Amino acid sequence: MSWQTAILSMIGGMGLLLYGMYVLSEGLQKIAGKKLREALSSLTNNRLIGMVLGAFVTILFQSSTATTVVLVSLTSASIISLRQTLAVILGADIGTTVTAQLIALKVTEISLPVVGIGATIIFFSKRHKHKRIGQVLMGFGLLFLGLKIMSDTMYPLRDDPMFAKVLLQMSDSPLLAMIVAAVFTFLVHSSAATIGIIMLLSMQHMITLEPAIFMLFGANVGTAFTAILSSLGSSRESQRVATAHLLFKAVGVILFLPFVGPLAELMMKLTSSPGFQVANVHTLFNLAIAALFVPFVSHFARFLEIIVPEKKEASADIAPKYLDESLFSTPEVAIGMASKEIMHISDHVTDMTKQVYPLFKTYDPDLAEQIHQKENHIDLLSTATNKYLTHLLRQPLTRDEFNKTMGLVHIVRDFEYIGDVIEKNILYKAESKYVNNLDFSTEGHTDIYTMHTKIVELTHMVNTALATNSCVMAERAKTLQEDIVDLEFRLRMSHIARMQKGAHETENTSFIHMDVINAYLRISEHLRNIALALTDEVSCTWHDEALILTPPSEVWEANGNQHKSTKVES
Repeated sequence: MSWQTAILSMIGGMGLLLYGMYVLSEGLQKIAGKKLREALSSLTNNRLIGMVLGAFVTILFQSSTATTVVLVSLTSASIISLRQTLAVILGADIGTTVTAQLIALKVTEISLPVVGIGATIIFFSKRHKHKRIGQVLMGFGLLFLGLKIMSDTMYPLRDDPMFAKVLLQMSDSPLLAMIVAAVFTFLVHSSAATIGIIMLLSMQHMITLEPAIFMLFGANVGTAFTAILSSLGSSRESQRVATAHLLFKAVGVILFLPFVGPLAELMMKLTSSPGFQVANVHTLFNLAIAALFVPFVSHFARFLEIIVPEKKEASADIAPKYLDESLFSTPEVAIGMASKEIMHISDHVTDMTKQVYPLFKTYDPDLAEQIHQKENHIDLLSTATNKYLTHLLRQPLTRDEFNKTMGLVHIVRDFEYIGDVIEKNILYKAESKYVNNLDFSTEGHTDIYTMHTKIVELTHMVNTALATNSCVMAERAKTLQEDIVDLEFRLRMSHIARMQKGAHETENTSFIHMDVINAYLRISEHLRNIALALTDEVSCTWHDEALILTPPSEVWEANGNQHKSTKVES
């Protein structure tokens, strides 16, 4: 076999392996994405259960990267803590060892039948659920088919002098072997691929066990560098997760390096199969790391918070703009500045509210991420403003100043709640609809859009009342919220009527549809609370004759916010 043919075959085999992992991961996320998130968020309080769950999920996905991506998103959303994440990561590393054991069992020999079965299910099944099962089988088969192609390509190279020289050089230089394996793993973004190649080399007696162990160490460290690269520019929590992954691997390698010789001898005594020898070392290495770190995940989480601290200064676009503690000596001015900061928060809430509906028509992961970031901004600003107002309450205040400050505290709280509802309810339902390949009926889309439009209208009305300190606009907001309560009831009855008629799309999306409508209703209740705080505590003004005579649409247009309301016929 020529070198050109060998290289092309290796590239093709590697491509099939990586594509098989992608197809397998995608299929499983579509089947169990929502359940996976729920399981990770509810079962990781116990570190041992979290570790077992991480191993199980990674065995399914055949990729610790897929598990880590889910963990980073859950940690960034504050659904699970960094301490919980660390236990799951350790379990995920154990889960990756199952792939090595399957290779040692020569599962590659049944790869073609598995691909055939998966493709048959995909092409002949009518239900999406069955198609996804077929996708998982096909991904699993392609993964091992890629390994089989690489194995068949490597076999004739055993007699090639140049190839033998390269392997001999790596065998004589443990550091070189580790570096080559780490760099290769980093380039292909898959430790499973690298470990598969190491096992194939060992199974065909091209390298002995000791250099294979050094290459295994390099592959384990290389996959951690991939996580570090993917976390750059993201949240501090995700960077801590990636750093933890790197430290786990690096410490494990440092501890194992002095014992490579005795370890190789032990494995050769346990089994004569070169494939199982390499697989067993990989399994033992990751089990040892888990046993070493799991009892100390709480301490390790605190250590990570020290070495990867929070950013000292928030970026200019999300930092509080108006909060100045030097103004506490003049409470009236400090209250005015806090009010301006709350308008800053309301701008972010308005943007979130407007942006979320398009995700129900065409789900855009980038837009979803923007909304997640916007909610993070709201949390940051709300925390800073609430802290400012709390400190202000400790100053000598008149009764009126105290009431105004308490009213602003309540307003900040409700704006923060609105952000939470959008992110954790509406955005989550949009993602669930996308992951499960569902769609609303035409009437269902109209219902969601109608409710969304009314909420946007109410948001503008409340923001106008807040910006102009207008009691009249606040009262209008209360009236509009009562209309939204009636609207929610009519939409719910309309949805039930469609279900009674047996509409297929309505049945499939019933829970999502009703949860979204209810989430919008909750947003309206928080907006009503803000309007109540304005009239009852903040002491808005009733001198708004111009606003009384001006239609809301014209008021918003004058403030640079055009909006067209949608009416629903009862």
